[in-house]
Amino acid sequence: MMERRMDTALLVLLMGHLAAALEVPLDPKVLEELPQPPTITHQSPKDYIIDPRENIVIHCDAKGKPHPSFSWTRNGTHFDIDEDANVVMRPHSGTLVVDISREKADHYEGVYQCTARNKHGTAVSHNIVIRQSRSPLWSKERIKPIVVQEGVSLVLPCRPPAGLPPPIIFWMDNNFQRLPQSSRVSQSLNGDLYFSNVLREDSRNDYICYARFPHTQTIQQKQPITVKVLNQDPVDERKPTFLIPSGSSSSQTVLRGQVLELECIAEGLPTPEIYWTKVSGDLPAQRWSFLYYKKNLRIVNASASDAGDYRCGAKNKLGSVHHTIHVSVKASPYWISGAPRNLVLAPGENGVLTCRASGTPKPSITWLMNGIPIENSPKDLSRKVEDDTIIFTDIQMGSSAVYQCNVSNGHGYLMANAFVNVLSEPPRVLTPADKVYQVIKNHRARIDCAFFGSPIPKITWFKDSRSSTLDGDPYIQHDNGTLEIHTAQARNSGKYTCAARNMLGIFENHVYLEVKEPTRILKQPEYKVVQRGRSVVFECKVKHDPTLVPTMTWLKDDGELPDDERLIVDSDSLTITDVTESDGGVYTCVMNTTLDHDSASAELTVVEATPTPAVVYERPDPPTDLELTDQKKRSVQLTWTPGDEHNSPIQKFLIQYDDSLHHRGHWHNLTEVPGTRTTAHLKLSPYVHHTFRVLALNAMGFSRPSFPSRMFKTEPAAPDENPKDVEGFGTEHDNLVISWKPLTGLQSNGPGLRYRVMWRQKAVESDWSTVTVSNNSRFVVSGTPTFVPYELKVQAVNDHGVGPEPDIAHGYSGEDLPVAAPENVQLVVLNSTLAEVHWDPVPHKLIRGHLKGYKVYYWKERSLHKHNPFHMEKLILMFSGNHSHGMVPGLHPFSLYSFNVRVYNGKGEGPVSPTQQFETPEGVPGAPTSLIVTNSNLDTLTLEWSPPHDRKGRITGYTLKYQPVNNSNELGPVEELALLANETSVTLPNLKYSTRYKFYLNAKTVKGEGPVISQEAVTIVDEGKMSVASRQVDIATQGWFIGLMCAIALLILILLIICFIQRNKGGKYPVKEKEDAHTDPEFQPMKEDDCTFGEYSDNEDHKPLKGSRTPSNGTVKRDDSDDSLVDYGEGGDGQFNEDGSFIGQYSGKSGSRDTAVGHESSEAPSPINAMNSLNSFV
Repeated sequence: MMERRMDTALLVLLMGHLAAALEVPLDPKVLEELPQPPTITHQSPKDYIIDPRENIVIHCDAKGKPHPSFSWTRNGTHFDIDEDANVVMRPHSGTLVVDISREKADHYEGVYQCTARNKHGTAVSHNIVIRQSRSPLWSKERIKPIVVQEGVSLVLPCRPPAGLPPPIIFWMDNNFQRLPQSSRVSQSLNGDLYFSNVLREDSRNDYICYARFPHTQTIQQKQPITVKVLNQDPVDERKPTFLIPSGSSSSQTVLRGQVLELECIAEGLPTPEIYWTKVSGDLPAQRWSFLYYKKNLRIVNASASDAGDYRCGAKNKLGSVHHTIHVSVKASPYWISGAPRNLVLAPGENGVLTCRASGTPKPSITWLMNGIPIENSPKDLSRKVEDDTIIFTDIQMGSSAVYQCNVSNGHGYLMANAFVNVLSEPPRVLTPADKVYQVIKNHRARIDCAFFGSPIPKITWFKDSRSSTLDGDPYIQHDNGTLEIHTAQARNSGKYTCAARNMLGIFENHVYLEVKEPTRILKQPEYKVVQRGRSVVFECKVKHDPTLVPTMTWLKDDGELPDDERLIVDSDSLTITDVTESDGGVYTCVMNTTLDHDSASAELTVVEATPTPAVVYERPDPPTDLELTDQKKRSVQLTWTPGDEHNSPIQKFLIQYDDSLHHRGHWHNLTEVPGTRTTAHLKLSPYVHHTFRVLALNAMGFSRPSFPSRMFKTEPAAPDENPKDVEGFGTEHDNLVISWKPLTGLQSNGPGLRYRVMWRQKAVESDWSTVTVSNNSRFVVSGTPTFVPYELKVQAVNDHGVGPEPDIAHGYSGEDLPVAAPENVQLVVLNSTLAEVHWDPVPHKLIRGHLKGYKVYYWKERSLHKHNPFHMEKLILMFSGNHSHGMVPGLHPFSLYSFNVRVYNGKGEGPVSPTQQFETPEGVPGAPTSLIVTNSNLDTLTLEWSPPHDRKGRITGYTLKYQPVNNSNELGPVEELALLANETSVTLPNLKYSTRYKFYLNAKTVKGEGPVISQEAVTIVDEGKMSVASRQVDIATQGWFIGLMCAIALLILILLIICFIQRNKGGKYPVKEKEDAHTDPEFQPMKEDDCTFGEYSDNEDHKPLKGSRTPSNGTVKRDDSDDSLVDYGEGGDGQFNEDGSFIGQYSGKSGSRDTAVGHESSEAPSPINAMNSLNSFV
């Protein structure tokens, strides 16, 4: 027992030594000189799937001194590369390249392992399993059509061929379009396609399962499956049952770090809704998600906390069913604190190699040395194996080797190489000799001393004469050899020596530190008011370290100077000639060196040129003779002598100070005093090196600053105030971030400013937790409960004491998502477009954060009217604060809606309440879509209409109202007619002819009548013909129209008389001959172009009438555009008697009027008859 305790103590001691173990330098020159065992730098993955179309490349690269040689084993036996002409090893590497042009790739499948060795040890790779990728074809099969009854469940099997790696499955149609999936139809993890219930629309002949093999980028296709859905015998609705998994419970195992996928697919009618819960806790935040319409629960990066029972449920309106899945989380081996690290030890030193890993089940650990089990390796008295640790005590030269740690369980293994390199190396410094470091005065300086040696050298710093080592204020020596000076001064310049010493010798390196004076602007540019057209000069005189090269840059309004030849830049000034209005602005001079910079600004105001005034007003001269009196710890009295006012009284004095300790070279406003005073009592802060100056102000502006006063230093003191704006909040669910506004250097009151941060949980009897931080304005408390109130305090502390007792601030630790949904959710429908939803607020402890409010999700499932299908995306109503009810506006009448409620906080939304449905009542319908007038007769007309587009309920009927309208637009009595819901037309009898009517039509539901649609129509009767036109006025009854027609008739009559007289001069045409030859002549219309009637054709000339067409059968057809006198009567047998009188009757048109038979007479008709015919037309 005592021996075991001593071993433990020794192990602890060695682990402490290992924490400061020697690192092998990265300097290539050093590495070239150091002997080193082999280290594997690159190797192929353990499971290496190759493409059979490409050469096989098995990687194995290693480094070491001397460079290692390589060998391979295949399936546990030596692989002689020289005997296989297809295998080549790359030069200076162990990588194998296999040429498969002469040999199939599957010939080289197997387990390979690479060995790299030199005289200091042997390193081995992990086992590399070479397998050829495979994408086999689907087996040929004849798939019979599947005939199912509508409403039953269905599974379409995919069963892809086994490939390497496994294929990715998806379903598409003949057009390579993905088949739509939903909560009713979805793909399972094994690739099968599941239907919770089938619909007629599922009938198709191109259900095709595709398998994509990612390694070879090939796609294989299964034969199409035909599905025919019948609806002969309707299937009853049924409660859900699970298609997969089967039974009431099942189990599943997942490996740590992998993806856990749980699946539940149910069938039922209506389609079931799937939901998930974890019986033994909550689902892991940020790592879980639902896929395939919540049928698949996916948890990434599985851990031990994910083990337990998960319950999936399926429910519809007829019932529910549950299934419990027990999840076990196993783990292949994984490193607890990283893989073993290389050891570089000097002879006689101690060291430890640690191979700390875990897994489920607990893995076994096996050690090898140079690739051989350690129990079969040569004995080494300095080495002792203790489970996962090898302890080296008083190690000696010759013990260098490469150790392999193999950690394995039933789920996998880890293989790591770590060498122990026993070196005896004298110290050396890797920082370049005589390197020069430059730093600005009062800034931080760091001087490097990178070193190497075995045993680890001790570093000592000296300066100049080497009278003593540099240890303690102001010097800080770091473990890596760097020497730091917190605030460099001119006296710190000089030669520094870094000495590295171990038992084998000493190595010294010299470097130099140069502390430079800061760059300061002594004469700043001044505010200028210049008349347009004049010139202006801005001066900027700078003091800088003479060894640094300065660069002067001028800016205008923080941008580059305009490219203008009027702007002249000298070494210490900027001149602008012929000033214009655009030159106005702020000019800044910036002096840069390689180490620092300084800047100053002044404004230029451009004014219009004015005549020289009688009195010259200028800015005052600067005050002079600054003197400090009545000096106390925190106050002093400043007096001065005013300068010349230049005809404008001084209004006030501005006193500024420069703090050379904290912010040298920057002047700060301290106070103002009236222009009548020349003394100011100044209240000062502790730990400030004050230098004062005074500026005078009159109507023209500020004077130049006075010369600075002598320096007045105030002594350090404890802080007078604590940080402001203390806040507490969380960025994660288990932390508390305490933040504050840090004090300025002026507020610190002394050196060593830091902050004492205190916190405790509110409403819990607990002590204050305290931590002190510096150079920070926030502190993160980890491991806090979720969203718990805290009391906070932040107190300022410096080297001279603590600040006053701080005020208590309040904050909360981090929020997490709410864990409960609102309960007792109810909805009251107020009318067809408005509903009110109520819920019980979620208890505060379940919100787990600042309550932001509640969200009501609602969406329209469908319209309750078959003619109004509709689907709406989800809408969200947000009710801020602790509401328990809200109004849901803008609903569609006569519709089915679904809704749910969830609470949300600053982190996000909580679980959703059970989804409920409600129906909105009917509303008043919209106006009919159209109303037209058709099918008119003498005293009737027909109205046709289309139902309203937006019915908002069941149409119960229509109301038609109509009334006559006279020529003065006065409305007559209203007639009302009630119509049935299925009617879309009505014929109105007994209407008055030549009367305008106005019609009004609206639809009705049980809620009332909707808006009307109106139309107007006019009935017109002329010689027994009725015409109907919308909103048309009968011009035939207008007096002006009758007078116009009479004038036209008189003009035509005169023209006819003249035309007939002219024709009678050429011969007579007996009427009797005409009657004998033609019993049914067609009367031809008068031609407007020659003032004649159309001529009859004779035996010698069968020409068609002008304005008519001749068909192929020889008959003469009148053109549609011609107006025949016969057309204006009702008869077609109009004939002339022997005396020239017209004897046609209004008895209907004859079919023979379109045809001229035989030879017609050339005798002209009598003008008297023509006039009678024309009168009948008029």
